[in-house]
Amino acid sequence: MNYFVGRKGGWIMRRAAIASLFLLGCLLGLQAKAEEVANPVATFAGLDKITARMIQFDVYIDETVQFGSLQVTPRVCYTRPETERQEETAFVEVDEITLERKVRRIFTGWMFASSPGMNAVEHPVYDVWLVGCKQNTDVPKPN
Repeated sequence: MNYFVGRKGGWIMRRAAIASLFLLGCLLGLQAKAEEVANPVATFAGLDKITARMIQFDVYIDETVQFGSLQVTPRVCYTRPETERQEETAFVEVDEITLERKVRRIFTGWMFASSPGMNAVEHPVYDVWLVGCKQNTDVPKPN
């Protein structure tokens, strides 16, 4: 028996066509994602747990800033276009200078400004997390 003939067959064809159009719309929606905006500066917050002192500091991409015994190096810092839901993400490397003066990598990965606790650097003495991304800063540009 041929399922594509008659009234029943027309119903199956219409459902298949609707499902195909829905799937095509979903695939096109995935491709229509807006490009991320690269920023030259990442802003971090740091907490010294011993003194309970918290500071914010700006770091240029691919530059390293020392916070206590930690060295923070952002590799990229992305925001979304203003037409999209705002999210700021940065790929960051954090090294620790040990008491023996050795450099030890303690974190490599993505940080999300909207979820600072998800991928923040948690150290026995210091915490560091992403606050946001900027196009410019008052910090002098490194040579």
